[in-house]
Amino acid sequence: MSMTDDINKTLNSVLIFGKYDSTEVVSRDGGLAKYIDLTPTSVPHSGGRHANRWFGKANISIVERLINNVMRTEDYTGKKGKSFMVVMHAFEIVEKRTKKNPLQILVEALENSAPREEITRLQFGGISVPKAVDVSPSRRLDIALRNISKGAVKSSFKNKKTIAVCLADELLLASKGEMTSFAVSKKEEIERVAQSAR
Repeated sequence: MSMTDDINKTLNSVLIFGKYDSTEVVSRDGGLAKYIDLTPTSVPHSGGRHANRWFGKANISIVERLINNVMRTEDYTGKKGKSFMVVMHAFEIVEKRTKKNPLQILVEALENSAPREEITRLQFGGISVPKAVDVSPSRRLDIALRNISKGAVKSSFKNKKTIAVCLADELLLASKGEMTSFAVSKKEEIERVAQSAR
């Protein structure tokens, strides 16, 4: 056995959170697949080594990007350890409910909640006119991650459910494409507005 075979075998045996295999995850959306990084890593924390590079976030693990988006909220701002535990517990809940790999559920949720069209404002003299434009795959992924995190935080507010349970619910609803999911409903709203601005 050569050294590259040893390295490949070691990389393939690395599991996210020590439980979930990222090599068996399949993405159906060809545009998003390029930006969803499923490189095996036991602890999804890059320490910002890809920051300030063009398309650098495409090299960050998709699980770490979800953790970073959970950190945007007021209770979790800057608390990566706390956000890490929330995502880990949410993945455990998803696995318990579906008996599937939670990474596959996450990828399906992102595909279903990523808008394909949005509007921009064009200035013609003194008036601004809305115009429908296609969304780049990188931005689609950003919007989907942001809306999934926002939906989880919004549903946990003034609720007895923990944020981990709410995040698991949001991921499951979005992976099925149900309109009760905050992220999917936001996507539909963005696309409906864009359709009327064509």
